[in-house]
Amino acid sequence: MLNPIPVVLQPYQPDWPTRAEEEAARLHQAIGTPLIVVHHIGSTAIPGMLAKPILDLIPVFQSLDLADRSRVLIEQLGYKWWGENGLPGRRYCTLDDPQSGRRIAQLHCYALASPEIDRHLAFRDYLRARPDVAQAYADEKARCRALHPLNSHAYTECKSDWIQRVEREARCVDGDSDLL
Repeated sequence: MLNPIPVVLQPYQPDWPTRAEEEAARLHQAIGTPLIVVHHIGSTAIPGMLAKPILDLIPVFQSLDLADRSRVLIEQLGYKWWGENGLPGRRYCTLDDPQSGRRIAQLHCYALASPEIDRHLAFRDYLRARPDVAQAYADEKARCRALHPLNSHAYTECKSDWIQRVEREARCVDGDSDLL
């Protein structure tokens, strides 16, 4: 398990989607056909959202075995490989800026059939389509950051119930199939 890091939140940066696309292109170029698609998720994928300045990406592989076989290629891009890191069916990797040491990207690698992919995308798309819910999430993040400024694990746990409730709402949306 990784050690917690300080929680830094900043206003939305318009270059985050471009940086996510660039990182996805680097992954595709390095890994090739075992990698199907790379999704930009998390708060940096929600326009206007207060966020930790860390890109969250979901590289979707044909299988977890192919993700595991791509480990060396991912590490050659500068990522640290952490395995499941507490979530079965996931491969977690982190990328830190070589100069500052600050985390700049996180990979949540899944196999194509993983329901975790849909869960993350539904949450992202739900917040993108509902500015009031996105603002409520920003408020929750600020509250949790105030409680746990130096411990990213406690910060994440603090937001957990809120996120799970909204994920259930997002997955139950009727008539909004374009959001899911």
